[in-house]
Amino acid sequence: MSTQDQSGLHEPLKFAYWVPNVSGGLVTSDIEQRTDWGYDYNRDLAVLAENNGFEYALSQVRYTASYGAAYQHESTGFSLALLLATQRLKVIAAIHPGLWHPGVLAKFVASADVLSGGRAAVNVVSGWFKGEFTGLGEPWLEHDERYRRSEEFIRVLKELWTNDHAEFTGDFYRIHDFDIKPKPVASEGRPHPEVFQGGNSTAARKLAGRVSDWYFSNGKDFDGFSEQVEEVRGYAAENEHAVRFGLNGFVIARETEAEAKDVLREIVAKANVEAVEGFRSAVKQAGKSTSDQKGMWADSEFADLVQYNDGFRTGLIGTPEQIADRAIEYKKRGANLLLLGFLHYLEDVEYFGKNVLPIIRAKEADLARGAATPEPVHA
Repeated sequence: MSTQDQSGLHEPLKFAYWVPNVSGGLVTSDIEQRTDWGYDYNRDLAVLAENNGFEYALSQVRYTASYGAAYQHESTGFSLALLLATQRLKVIAAIHPGLWHPGVLAKFVASADVLSGGRAAVNVVSGWFKGEFTGLGEPWLEHDERYRRSEEFIRVLKELWTNDHAEFTGDFYRIHDFDIKPKPVASEGRPHPEVFQGGNSTAARKLAGRVSDWYFSNGKDFDGFSEQVEEVRGYAAENEHAVRFGLNGFVIARETEAEAKDVLREIVAKANVEAVEGFRSAVKQAGKSTSDQKGMWADSEFADLVQYNDGFRTGLIGTPEQIADRAIEYKKRGANLLLLGFLHYLEDVEYFGKNVLPIIRAKEADLARGAATPEPVHA
């Protein structure tokens, strides 16, 4: 089992939530979801989240109706609105290279960062929904080519954010003596807005090991997450690059384990089969298009895909104590952040902040004390 170094164990685990800026909630099911994709609801949720221990929020990116998501707010504009409605929350906008020019996005994010006092971030999505690209008349690149483009995209973002005379020459983008002002807010440990990136394939892992600040994992069990962390850290070490790790999980916290599992069973039993199968057929090519079959959703089953990003697999389902125990184990295995989804956002986020998070913090304190204690010397 790969574990974090001692300093990592002393850092508090960070928490993010999926912004429900897309209709249909976070599970593709006809179960009741007391959540809403509109701005007023999301503004209230953002304030509630930052007051209940959440440091980040991730706005989803969908450009057209698909798979139970009939309506969707554009991620960057919506993220800026949430930034201006909060005081501490960092908001990550998911974006697609190929549908954005990196120079235009760099300018938008720089302004959003200045307006929010240094709280803007991006999640670079290399692309899984072919219909969004072809429907807009844009080319759909082969899998590894999409990740090559994403690497250039990220390098251009960072170059423009940090250099007054930005230069870049690549296969997809060329920047010549270009300057954007104002620059984003720079602070110690944060020279520019944070860049997140997901993906499960070897190309995605190598990308994270070269240029990304954060690597997002789909929902995984302990061993699956450990395997990803070990491999990405290896690529990062080869490139003398530092990368942190986020893990997706869907939280069902109830007073008893039986109650929580009953909710999970109901979610799956009431799955919107047509929408799940449509999503499944669209994303299976993401795994099959890679030579080593390690792409996103390559081994996802029907029940996994009821939550778009395999969130059930992380197992954050049970009592507050059980969820805290799993969160700590993921921390030991390299997680710096948990990206969470919920069924009833306002109620569940508050419940998490009041009932789960204090247990996690207490266990972290115990872990830190244990990490500072030398192992006994045996004869």
